[in-house]
Formats: sequence, structure tokens, C-alpha cells
Amino acid sequence: MYTSNFSNLLLNVDSYKASHWLQYPPNTEYVSYYIEARGGNFDVLVFGLQAFIKEYLLKPITQHDIDDAEVVLTAHGLPFNRQGWQRLLEKHQGRLPIKIEAVPEGTVLPVGNVICQIVNTDPEFFWLGGYLETALLRAIWYPSTVASVSYFCKQKIKAALEKSSDSLAGIGFKLHDFGARGASSLETVALGGLAHLVNFMGTDSVSALVAAKRWYNVTTMPAFSIPAAEHSTMTSWGKEREVEAFRNMIEQFAGENKIYAVVSDSYDLWNALENIWGTELKELVELKGGTLVVRPDSGDPVEVVCRTLAILAEKFGTTLNSKGYKMLPDCIRIIQGDGINVNSLGRILDAIMASGFSVENVAFGMGGGLLQQVNRDTMSWAMKANAVCIAGEWHDVYKDPITSHAKRSKRGILALVKQADHWQTIEHKALENQQNQLRTVFLNGQLLIDEHFDDIRGRVGL
Repeated sequence: MYTSNFSNLLLNVDSYKASHWLQYPPNTEYVSYYIEARGGNFDVLVFGLQAFIKEYLLKPITQHDIDDAEVVLTAHGLPFNRQGWQRLLEKHQGRLPIKIEAVPEGTVLPVGNVICQIVNTDPEFFWLGGYLETALLRAIWYPSTVASVSYFCKQKIKAALEKSSDSLAGIGFKLHDFGARGASSLETVALGGLAHLVNFMGTDSVSALVAAKRWYNVTTMPAFSIPAAEHSTMTSWGKEREVEAFRNMIEQFAGENKIYAVVSDSYDLWNALENIWGTELKELVELKGGTLVVRPDSGDPVEVVCRTLAILAEKFGTTLNSKGYKMLPDCIRIIQGDGINVNSLGRILDAIMASGFSVENVAFGMGGGLLQQVNRDTMSWAMKANAVCIAGEWHDVYKDPITSHAKRSKRGILALVKQADHWQTIEHKALENQQNQLRTVFLNGQLLIDEHFDDIRGRVGL
């Protein structure tokens, strides 16, 4: 009977991959594959490969891995390449004879470009690159898609701040990760949450903080959060004591330079804004210091945010910034964490400004829309073979389905070049004196480039 070992790389695979070693042409020596995002509505922010390499590729294959995989896959109905894996263990001590090239993590580039290329380095193991597709593609598409969604949102927020605010200083905290409870697994939160932190510095996904240290050499705190209420802590007081629940939040968490958030729609948001925050507790909010962040949590976000701004402006007053937009006093702000996604965010930002308010008054929280409501088709990610060496001669490999030209793949060993702001994927043989933006990051079991998270952030501009 086989054991249950999720760390076995031989079992981190689609079933049919186990039969592919028998399907290549005779005398096949090397097979090259590449990964790209073929489409989507926003640019690619590349992230996550180093996490995968450190977690899965640096540990050599063991005899136990081979034995266990043989039991599982043969019982499952697949032929098992026992001789191949055994030879890898004996010849390379279980280290993978492959080369992985990739664009530096944190790079932003248009879809339709190569971002990763993998090829075996020992002709005995021509089948190895393809075997790794399942794990490698997943390792790249998910965190890169989350990072790309987060980056897209940041550009929208940045544009709105440039139009309506005197400062971009707080942009790093304008989109907070609320996605931990809605994600499919702890590793999803770790990878997706960390991908978001390439662009922002606000999160409630603690697993992302652990991931930053585990995979990207972080030694200081990479992101922050604040004390915040949830409905259970507010409704425990009862509807008749909602004022006391809110007062307790002020007493516990207010103070100079402190920030605290209070969900305020447990019963009647408009009453909470007008009569509790705006009347009964207004003076206490002002005297205690710090910043109260009011959090609506239901309703149409465009309507709710704009009406909340209007009520708080009436109660707390406003000033005009140099751009002519209204600013609430420093003691009061809003965070909208319900219904935020790539489609709704722009509408809310436009509505805020159309109402005469600076976007600086509002922060956003994104949960499922950030970490969970993405899939491989969001940006049409694919890993495809692009070249094969048979009996010492290289041949281009590609697919070009007559039924879907969108799935046409690239051919030949690839390189990635950049001139000014223009990115282009070309065949490596056409590189000449241009600099290839793909760097070898993994070679024969060794990580060659060990990125620090700060450097990745620096490429994005955080």
C-alpha cells in the first residue's frame, strides 16, 4: 500500500503525464517548453517561481519517492518510468537535470510574451521537463495572476489619487487583502497573499507574512494591519447597546497615530453614521486622537460609499485640497471591503470623484476577488513545447489549431528582449547583440538567483 505524501514531486502531476515518456520520437534528446499568459485584460506581473523552486525542486528525489510513485501510478492504470527515475537517482543523486530560465520576478510586461522556459540538460531525461508541467505551470499562473490583478487595481487607484489627491504617500495601504478565509487552502493564501504584497503593504493574510520569510528572504515585517471589529464583536453587545460597542472600540484602540476600523452596518448603517459616529460619539472620536475607519459591509458599494462620504462630510466637515476635492478630517476615514473586484473598483473610484470627494478618503479591502476569483483562463496561461532535439538536430515544435488560432503556440528556442518600453518574444537564434531578459534561475538542482522580496517590490515601484 502506498503512503500519503504530498511532498513527492513524482505525484505532483496529472495522471496522463506518467505515460508521456513513451510518446516522444525515437532518439529524442532534449525538449524545450515555455510558459506564457496568452491573453487577458491586463498586463502580467510575474511572481511565484522562486517559491516553487525552494519548496519543491531543491529537495532531491529519493528512493522512497520512486517506490511510492510506482505503487500509486501503476495501480492507477498508468505505465511507470521506473528505469528513468531510478537512473536519475543514480546518475544525479536525485537532483533534477533541468535548466529553468525566467524573467525577473516583479517584471511587468504585456501578455503574449514568454516568461519562463525549461529544458532538460541531460539527454537521458528528455521526458522530465514535460513531466513537471502540471506543478510548474500552476506554480506560476496562480501567484502571477493575483499579482497582476493587484497591480491592475493599483494603477486604477493611482490614477484616481493623481486626479483627486495632493499625495500618493498612502497608496501602499489603499487595497487591503481580506481574502484568507475565502481562499481554497493555506498555500493559496500564502502564495496569493504574498503576490498581492508585491504591490501593497496592507494585509490580514498572516500566512503571506510567513511565506515572505520562507521563500523570499524577508527579515523585517513586509506588511501591516490594524485592530478591527467584526460583526460578532459588535452584535454581542446587542442592538440596543450598539453605541456602547462603538464606544468600547474608541476606548480600546484610539490614540495619537493609531488607526482602528469598525464595521458599522450590523443594523442600520445610516443611523450609525448620522446619530452614533456623527453625533453621540463624534467628540470622543475627535478628542481621543488617531483615525477611525468606518467600514460599511453590505449594499451596493457605489451607493454606500458615496452616501457614507456625504453623511460623514456633513457631520465632521471637510476641507478642499489643491485639486478641488473634499477631504474629511484626519480623524475619520472609510474602508469598503464588500463587493470589490477588478470591475467594481473603477466604478467606485469614479463615483467618489464625481461626488466631489478625494479618493484619499477611502481605502478598499478585497477578498475573493483578489485570491479566489481567478483561474488559469483569467489570463489564458499555458505551457507548451517549443523545440525538440532529435539525434543531435533541433526542430521547432508548435501547435496551430484550425479551430482556435488564439491557441497557436510559439516555436523555437525563445528569448525575450526589451527596447525602451516595448517587449518582444523572439527566437533565440535572432538575439544577436540584444540582451535576453530571461535569466537562468535554476540549473541541475541548484537555485542560481535567490531574490529578496524588496528587490521584487522595487521592480514594480513599491
